Amino acid sequence: MFNEILKLADLILIVPFRIPGDPLAGFIIGTFCLCMICVVLGELTISAGIRLNRKHLQELKQEVSYKERLSFQAYGEEDRVSYKALNKAANDAWGRWFFTMAAYSGGILWPVPFALAWMQSRFQGVDFELVFPLNRLIGDNVGYPFIFIPMYILARIVFKYLRPRLPYFRGVQAMLDGSGGQTG
Repeated sequence: MFNEILKLADLILIVPFRIPGDPLAGFIIGTFCLCMICVVLGELTISAGIRLNRKHLQELKQEVSYKERLSFQAYGEEDRVSYKALNKAANDAWGRWFFTMAAYSGGILWPVPFALAWMQSRFQGVDFELVFPLNRLIGDNVGYPFIFIPMYILARIVFKYLRPRLPYFRGVQAMLDGSGGQTG
């Protein structure tokens, strides 16, 4: 069954590479499309995780705010002992929230290794000749990862501007804007 899924995925993923008649244009367009698929899958994953754990994340943010308020209050009353204890507690709560969000952000990237593995199965051994001055810095030829990585960055930038206009992601963006969280 796994092999059948891989064959179906291959049939779908290769289509944008074959649309243009020119092989280089097809590779560039296909790689960008593959990168956009990776971005969308990663964004869907992180948004699902954040939606499922919204209550926990909100509790963490409220804990940070509450302890910060108490810390400032203690500082204003010149109670250094309470201030230091409350400030440490606020920093600990903020650290839990920050690293939870960092873990979610790392989840955005899970499709990338699969895309690169698929590209290796299709484009291993295909080299792109570089021109001056890149050939002096990097070498005469590069493989598919050299194209994929900047294309992925471009796809993330494009998606950043598309997200507020896409139906599902419009709601995700509103949720993120309300919570102060970011996914990329």
